Amino acid sequence: MNTGVVIVAAGSGKRMGAERNKVWLPLGGEPILAHTVRLFANHPEIGEVVLVVSERDHADVLAWLRREKLKLTVALGGAERQDSVRSGLAALSPDCSYVLVHDAARPFVTREQISELIRRVQREQATIMAVPVKDTIKVIGANGTVQSTPARESLWAVQTPQAFRVSLLREAHQAALGAGKTGTDDAMLVEWLGHPVTVMMGSYENIKITTPDDLWLGEEILRRRKGEQR
Repeated sequence: MNTGVVIVAAGSGKRMGAERNKVWLPLGGEPILAHTVRLFANHPEIGEVVLVVSERDHADVLAWLRREKLKLTVALGGAERQDSVRSGLAALSPDCSYVLVHDAARPFVTREQISELIRRVQREQATIMAVPVKDTIKVIGANGTVQSTPARESLWAVQTPQAFRVSLLREAHQAALGAGKTGTDDAMLVEWLGHPVTVMMGSYENIKITTPDDLWLGEEILRRRKGEQR
């Protein structure tokens, strides 16, 4: 297998209002992290998994992996998400040609979506998942007034996984590091490098669990999916 995944789990629970990293919060009776990691660790087209964690969570993650009998690579994250992804990329094996970068707090991407993303990145070198926005978006100025209203049909909400040829993403991260540029996602760095990034339709269920409301919605998604499997 020449495709790996970097799962970023080095965040905190600030927006969740939790005392520890939100990926430890229970979802269906298990940590959010368990749902996400198992999905990729058990995927037949994923050859290696790198889990990027904070120093604060490092010991707990290692203990959890031993209990789960999961064998994967653990890397330490940095001050910003971009630093954590760069650390994860450095931990990939030399045999890895393509990489998916995924947020640990998105446990609802499906096996089929992962497979489709892998097929696309092998053809297009840089592919992201996204969904069209449902609401009208306003650009608000510093004084609190509306500056503009972008055409809704051109606006998409970006999700993870995002998939890239490993050498391309490493080049983008190194260039950004040298220039002191910060991106809000990995695709932004690849775009800045001048490489085209294609879009694959995602799913409105592929939510990132960030707030208590997201956790409630996540329980509903999980309950419905379990019901469909019966």
